[in-house]
Amino acid sequence: MSEYEKVREIFKNGNELIRASDITKHGIHSRALSKLMEAGVIVRIKRGYYQWIEDGELDEVEIITRLFPEAVFCMESALHYYGYVDRTPDRWHIAVSKDSNKSKYRIAYPPVKPYFIEPKYLDIGITNGNINDVSIRVYDRERCICDLIRYANKFDREMVNQAIQTYVRDNHKNISSLAEYAKILRAYKKIQMWVGVWL
Repeated sequence: MSEYEKVREIFKNGNELIRASDITKHGIHSRALSKLMEAGVIVRIKRGYYQWIEDGELDEVEIITRLFPEAVFCMESALHYYGYVDRTPDRWHIAVSKDSNKSKYRIAYPPVKPYFIEPKYLDIGITNGNINDVSIRVYDRERCICDLIRYANKFDREMVNQAIQTYVRDNHKNISSLAEYAKILRAYKKIQMWVGVWL
């Protein structure tokens, strides 16, 4: 088996995304990765992580969930997921622990915007979702609205209004959960002020 075939097999076993250490532990020198990058067969996603692209690239969501299994899709990405905003975010917004290593989220591709959350608030409102046939962790509707209102001054006012109005019309909304989250996140008065107008 040639070196190329060995490396290809390692990538296949890693579902097309591997770490450099996966190559070296099989006795293959890391320069094999450099050769494949020069040939346009693989790309470096971040330091030490490589993706096989000869047969087509992995979906961005799949890369994110594999690189950061602890991440939760949040803010604009979650609002777009629920159809609360029309505009597709230019980056994937993910919530991660404030205690995590911030440098690991500095990646060239796919573009991500991490929000570093206090661990005690991180798990509030996590639910399971699916984007492009990839299972994800995403904040539920109520957590999305809470976060949107908590940080409303960082968003376009029109987008905030659109998201809130769409939420109010959503048959799947849960106002009691919204109030519960708002109390835990210390945003109850803000939630009343913003959402109460539309209820």
